[in-house]
Amino acid sequence: MMKWLIVLSALVAFSECLVRIPLIKGKTAKESLQEKGLWEEYRKQFPYQPLVKFIQTGTESMTNDADLSYYGVISIGTPPQSFTVIFDTGSSNLWIPSVYCNSQACQNHRKFNPQQSSTFKWGSESLSIQYGTGSMTGYLASDTVEVGGISVANQVFGISQSEAPFMAHMAADGILGLAFQSIASDNVVPVFDNMIKQQLVQQPLFSVYLSSKSQQGSEVLFGGTDSNYYTGQIEWIPLTSATYWQIKMDSVTINGQTVACSGGCQAIIDTGTSLIVGPTGDINNMNSWVGASTNQYGEATVNCQNIQSMPDVTFTLNGQAFTVPASAYVSQSYYGLQHWLWPGWLSAALDPG
Repeated sequence: MMKWLIVLSALVAFSECLVRIPLIKGKTAKESLQEKGLWEEYRKQFPYQPLVKFIQTGTESMTNDADLSYYGVISIGTPPQSFTVIFDTGSSNLWIPSVYCNSQACQNHRKFNPQQSSTFKWGSESLSIQYGTGSMTGYLASDTVEVGGISVANQVFGISQSEAPFMAHMAADGILGLAFQSIASDNVVPVFDNMIKQQLVQQPLFSVYLSSKSQQGSEVLFGGTDSNYYTGQIEWIPLTSATYWQIKMDSVTINGQTVACSGGCQAIIDTGTSLIVGPTGDINNMNSWVGASTNQYGEATVNCQNIQSMPDVTFTLNGQAFTVPASAYVSQSYYGLQHWLWPGWLSAALDPG
């Protein structure tokens, strides 16, 4: 009886713990290309297409975002093979490179070897994820996936056979999607859904904290939140669609003036898109208000020295105003300019009305 009580106590204590995955803020693909003097050529060849990610075509889509920089470590297989992944709330599948991939992008990333895992099982379906610059193709399989010290059994994931060229310049090996099963390729059950089904987390929620400058300090937390990362009360906002993390936004204002989303609009909270995107007219208006200029590639930038004088931007969601200072909404660059917003998201894609 005592032995059972000890085991039960250990299980209860484990279930009450948050699952923490430290995130590293690393060098972006854009910064790597700039260092090599290849950025302008890359952007000419592969224009940024943020809308691609949010069009339902029957295959899961990802955007060719060269500014992604936060990634964490997971492991797959028995014994575990480690990979760095982007935790992406704008997609639903987990995929990693494999030893069967001969693309350039696979040669400078860790590759999963199924033959080295005793718990690996092949699936029967192929996988295709569309990018603005090409696609990732591969196959579905299942294995044990370890995230933050807990093991998710029989998780279906993708192993790549080919990858788009721009992935060669990204620090992360693959993607771990945190959106809903409804948009997953081949209706695969996402990792977090399986965490809940297998009772591996205390609560059916996850939270993300991203530090703005430091390479360390960012985290994904499964099973709860950490009050050390915020003040006041958490505001809960209902979803308008259980596909992406899609919500209704009331307005975007600067100095009390509505500059975008007049009359309300649909919005998606996406950790896998580093810039704010929206309808061209709205984004151009916002850029004008904050003093940003747009170059020939559609990149809106401001001078570093102007950040302190730039206005706050207020996003009103579910009646609650969230005011963001320029120090938070401007993305740091190592090349003297700061990213602000990106035009080109067709409003009809998310708001048919």
